[in-house]
Amino acid sequence: MDTTPMPELTITDTDFRIGDEPLQIISGSLHYFRIHPGQWADRLRKARLMGLNTVDVYVPWNLHQPHRGSPLTMEEGLDLSRFLDLAAAEGLYVLLRPGPFICAEWEAGGLPAWLLTEPDIRLRTSDPRYLEPVERYFEQLLPLMRPHLATQGGPVIAVQVENEYGASGLRDTAYLECLVAVLRAGGVDVPLFTSDQAGDLADGGLPDVLRTVNFSGNAMKNLATLREHQPAGPLMCAEFWSGWFDRWGGGHETRSAAAKAESLDEMLSSGASVNIYMVHGGTNFGFTNGANDKGRYRPTVTSYDYDSPLDEAGDPTEKYWLFRDTIAKYAPLPAEPVPAAGPKLALEGIRLTEHASLLAQASRLGAPRRATTPPTMEELGQNFGFVLYETVLPSAGAGMLRTAGVHDRAQVFVDGQPIGTLERESEETALSLRSPAPNARLSILVENQGRVNYGPRLRDWKGIAGPVTFKGDTLTGWTVTPLPLTALDGLSYDGEDIEPGPAFHRGTFDVPQVADSFLHLPGWSKGNAWINGFALGRYWSRGPQRSLYVPGPVLREGANEIVLLELHGVGDPVAHLRQTADLGFPE
Repeated sequence: MDTTPMPELTITDTDFRIGDEPLQIISGSLHYFRIHPGQWADRLRKARLMGLNTVDVYVPWNLHQPHRGSPLTMEEGLDLSRFLDLAAAEGLYVLLRPGPFICAEWEAGGLPAWLLTEPDIRLRTSDPRYLEPVERYFEQLLPLMRPHLATQGGPVIAVQVENEYGASGLRDTAYLECLVAVLRAGGVDVPLFTSDQAGDLADGGLPDVLRTVNFSGNAMKNLATLREHQPAGPLMCAEFWSGWFDRWGGGHETRSAAAKAESLDEMLSSGASVNIYMVHGGTNFGFTNGANDKGRYRPTVTSYDYDSPLDEAGDPTEKYWLFRDTIAKYAPLPAEPVPAAGPKLALEGIRLTEHASLLAQASRLGAPRRATTPPTMEELGQNFGFVLYETVLPSAGAGMLRTAGVHDRAQVFVDGQPIGTLERESEETALSLRSPAPNARLSILVENQGRVNYGPRLRDWKGIAGPVTFKGDTLTGWTVTPLPLTALDGLSYDGEDIEPGPAFHRGTFDVPQVADSFLHLPGWSKGNAWINGFALGRYWSRGPQRSLYVPGPVLREGANEIVLLELHGVGDPVAHLRQTADLGFPE
């Protein structure tokens, strides 16, 4: 392990410098929270072997502080200090991007859901209701990060202020200035920088803070725009988008490896520095994917493969080799071989023989509470997962069930029988149903499909907000059960026939030798998957993604457990582990 202290970064009118030597930053983004911690070292090593001298990393506030006022959690997959130590051991510099807002196609752009319990809070502004918890967050985070700053011998050579603030439309310069003051007061004495798309540079920067630009192509044009806004200082693309992300219901996004390598060559030949976003995308494990809403709500898929140089399993792609050859023109490559693609596990026909109804066993997964009107997920103190709302229909007969809106997808049941689905994406707020008798049981299961992570609609509450009516009468007397699904230990399974409606299905399988794999679920509709208690993420037959990445460290030799929450139903409960991913067809 390399224990040599990292030298400090300085910024001149023309370039970056490390000590007395000029530095062309050749970086790539890696998100420790999208990679199994058992694979951090592998991904960092492959990034270095591609020719990078730096890695860029966001910090997700919402995972590190899931509850207001709680100490920051840095355990296991959130051990940022360990990740930074591993980067330093590889001899890599680090660009740290601590937010508080990170976008990143991540749930709420990294902002904690508990912020939304403040009525009318103005996120990403100098609103005291927002700024005070931001300051408390940094008061905890920065002491943990200071030992990793280059001025303390660590790998962090620069820290970003917020993220693409110019695109927010908020123009609250006082907010950005406050963040700078908080960082400096917290001991961040390395250079600071901002990053914005070319058209937003005027609104996202600050005097005396280095500006950088983000883009996909037209490298020289975008760098020229950056120079117009910043007459002196090094030129840098802080996000050179190597690919793009996918949304449910769309096609699989890809970008030409040759065209991207050509743009990279343009930048490096001009002397500009660059951060490749992403060098390895990883996975939105669990419930962590974000969403976009530019007039229509669009949730992001589980995979964050991003068509990046290292694919979701960390294997080099054609883009990796083209980027490596391009970088070799401008920087020496390590004299080490790049590891070949790792082995993959294949196991066909894993039968899930045990079943547990979600509606029948909801109280085993969350503590029911009473409410006159339906509370939102945030009002329940819940971040991710589902909420089950239940009451009775006072009269029999047909009528319209109306809501003020659901965020994001509601399944409706009467006496346990599925009636229909309301989808925010389709702007559905009402459906027709028949109550078989007075006091029939109404159940509404609402899924948080991912909070909006970009743009003006960040105040993205989840669940049901406002009254629910049937035949024009407001329904009251609700029993509300939060279902974060952080643990499934309380479920009671049986081997009987599968009942209609959402259900958990459990099976076991033997692994002769641990390796990465991909979970394929033909015949299943929509839900979530766990292996050995590790939340792999969401699946949905609408695509484009049709497999889930299974990191090798999640598996163990011998017996393993798989659990699927299927929201609609499956005829033959069989799953498959295969050696290749299916991310869908390119658009």
